[in-house]
Amino acid sequence: MENTRLLKQIEFIVEIDKLKSVYRKSVLMDKSRTENDAEHTWHLSVMAILLLEHANDEEIDILRVLKMLLVHDLVEIDAGDTFAYDDKGHEDKYERELAAAKRIFSLLPEDQREEFLALWHEFEDRVSSESRYAAALDRLQPLLHNYYTEGYTWQKYGITSDKVLARNRHISEGSASLWAFAENLIRSAVDKGYLER
Repeated sequence: MENTRLLKQIEFIVEIDKLKSVYRKSVLMDKSRTENDAEHTWHLSVMAILLLEHANDEEIDILRVLKMLLVHDLVEIDAGDTFAYDDKGHEDKYERELAAAKRIFSLLPEDQREEFLALWHEFEDRVSSESRYAAALDRLQPLLHNYYTEGYTWQKYGITSDKVLARNRHISEGSASLWAFAENLIRSAVDKGYLER
């Protein structure tokens, strides 16, 4: 007899391999090529473990954070990556990503479909300490890429420091110390000419 649950899980595993082919605007720190979403997810997951002591809430459920980080960008298989500073792209981003979440997670057995959809919503809504910490890391990681590539993406798209500050301010909701670090990084980027004032 076929194990229907396992077959659904395998179908989902095969589908999410497509995340490796979704490319972001961020370049790798060696500037050799753009980063893909799977690499971004891996980097965030390591950061979540490494930087946990900097979370605002000492009672963070790290497994929940990791689940959110591993799940939240899967929607980009259908919706594509929306560039952080693309105002037009952000107008319908939520609707595109919600439709993608429903399709992609529908491949899973019902209990896992509901769990993954709930994790995606939790991340998007930043309603819990875990989601605010996860979202803080999701904003910090591209800042690091930009800083250590001497503002590569910022310069390519004419991004200014006021936009970077506004876009990333909610890092403070997940970690006051990481936001202080990010503000210093942004000031340093301006001083070094990586980022326009």
